[in-house]
Amino acid sequence: MNALLIAIAAAAMVWCQPLLAAADPPPGAASCSGCHSPAATNSAIPRLYGRDAADIEKAMAGFRDGSLPATVMNRIAKGFTDEESRAIAAWLAAQK
Repeated sequence: MNALLIAIAAAAMVWCQPLLAAADPPPGAASCSGCHSPAATNSAIPRLYGRDAADIEKAMAGFRDGSLPATVMNRIAKGFTDEESRAIAAWLAAQK
């Protein structure tokens, strides 16, 4: 009986594995890693993976409306709607 329970649990874990994987990035999110490297630890350009989604979203809004100084992010942020920025921020926050 124990062997059967172990086999069922193992099969369930294997079947659920794709469901536990990180979701595909929303449009635009994958390009962030070009400058904001997931591996960066000591860089002038901050790592975004795992950061608070609200902070990312607020920064994107600040770049978009000009209240935050930027070199290129002001132009990049203007290409995203609030909903797109929110989706990108949530995805980046969920990454480790």
